[in-house]
Amino acid sequence: MIFRIAIKGRIEYKWLVFITAAIGAFVSALDQTSVNVALPSIANHFGSTLPAVQWIALGYVLTTGALLMPMGRLSDFVGRKRVYTIGFTVFTLGAVLTATSPLLVSVIFFKVLQGVGAAMVQATGMAIVTATFPSEERGRVIGMFLSVVGIGAIIGPIVGGLVVDLFGWRYIFFLGLPFGIASIITGLVFLEDDGEFLKERRKSTDRFDWIGAALSSGGLALFLLIITNGHRIGWKSPPVVLGLVTVVALFVVFVWWQRRTTHPMLALELFRRRSFALGSAASFLSFLAGMSVFFLMPFYLQGVLGYTAGQSGLMVAPTAAFFALAGPISGRLSDKYGYRRFAVLGVFISLASMAILSGLSEDSPLELVITALIMQGLGMGIFFSPNASSVLSTVEPERFGIATAFVNMSRNASNLVGIALATTVVTAVMASQGFEPNLEGIASAASNEVRVAFTLGLQTSYRLMTGFLAAALILSAVVGKPSPPISARVAHGRAMPTEA
Repeated sequence: MIFRIAIKGRIEYKWLVFITAAIGAFVSALDQTSVNVALPSIANHFGSTLPAVQWIALGYVLTTGALLMPMGRLSDFVGRKRVYTIGFTVFTLGAVLTATSPLLVSVIFFKVLQGVGAAMVQATGMAIVTATFPSEERGRVIGMFLSVVGIGAIIGPIVGGLVVDLFGWRYIFFLGLPFGIASIITGLVFLEDDGEFLKERRKSTDRFDWIGAALSSGGLALFLLIITNGHRIGWKSPPVVLGLVTVVALFVVFVWWQRRTTHPMLALELFRRRSFALGSAASFLSFLAGMSVFFLMPFYLQGVLGYTAGQSGLMVAPTAAFFALAGPISGRLSDKYGYRRFAVLGVFISLASMAILSGLSEDSPLELVITALIMQGLGMGIFFSPNASSVLSTVEPERFGIATAFVNMSRNASNLVGIALATTVVTAVMASQGFEPNLEGIASAASNEVRVAFTLGLQTSYRLMTGFLAAALILSAVVGKPSPPISARVAHGRAMPTEA
């Protein structure tokens, strides 16, 4: 306690909260992107196939994505500090158990367990920060928070590759251990206690919606499972068709239940608020399109233009770097001059970039490619901070947990949908040209006709994404002025005095 008071005397409380949440955001992004580079080594170690080993990463992503909204809503009931610190305890325990597991099935199981902890952390981190900073600083702090996520995602594969080469694949899972311990300690020391918050919650008649949580988690997990495997199994295959029908049925039942119950997990009235509904839709479309660029570009750089994996990584890195740099600047300016103009500007830059990328050929100059990639990262970075601020400005403090969880869930889902849609379009075009619909063999393809077919698919995919960005531009332009943001500094849904 003495240490906490001494530190708080030197650093404003809100920044201690930001640092605490930022550590969690960084390690979560780092862990998710670093594991992929270790999958071939894990497959060799266990004598397994790469599709089987990919369930390590897939199980983690599915679990995290499916549990984000329930964990966000749960934090509105039991306290965000409690969910955050328990989440990192589960995350850290999962890292140790995954790294020391003797069997592949146990590696997958404990990685799924770690995904539960990651969902608890991701669902509460932005909510804690959003509830702590005043509304006039919300855009800047959201931009900074997302920059931390971007940095973690950028260096994840780099650090992961070095760790695997120097120490072996098991140590890739130990990466989260020191950060996890640090996050638990900083969370316990610096985050506001949940005691007063829980007292207020006990007076409330609101209840946690277990049925809604089960319906949303089950439906989203099944949807993400289909999206990530549909192109491989076949979109017209009976399992995929049955799965999609089940997803639609679960969604309909979920909406019916949310309208019927007196204590919904996700209050549907939020979608009657123009800024929340249109802003969320614009965000989904923007990130869906942007992820297709990040996913397909390495295949183009290596398989068509002939660069190495290391060289292509360096060429793509500025895209993520500009995303990380633009976020805080755009957020701060949007706090001062308004959300809409910067959200529109960001989507417009991304749209212009996508128009350039949709015209790439087998001999496009590298300078043009890199310029378009930088524009894409810059546009996404400018867009997201004011967009998220506009969406959250319509939400009451006691709903910050579920609202920020919904924003994160929507972004994660749009990323997976973008990858699946881009893969489907490219492989369908390649099949129509008489070639095997397989992206993995493009880099080693002996025939130039295969590269031509892939490039045609790339162009088609990016033209489709240009249409999505045009829709996002319209939505951002007509979203209108959001409802007046909550001006009081709040934490856990209650006003906080300004720190001296």
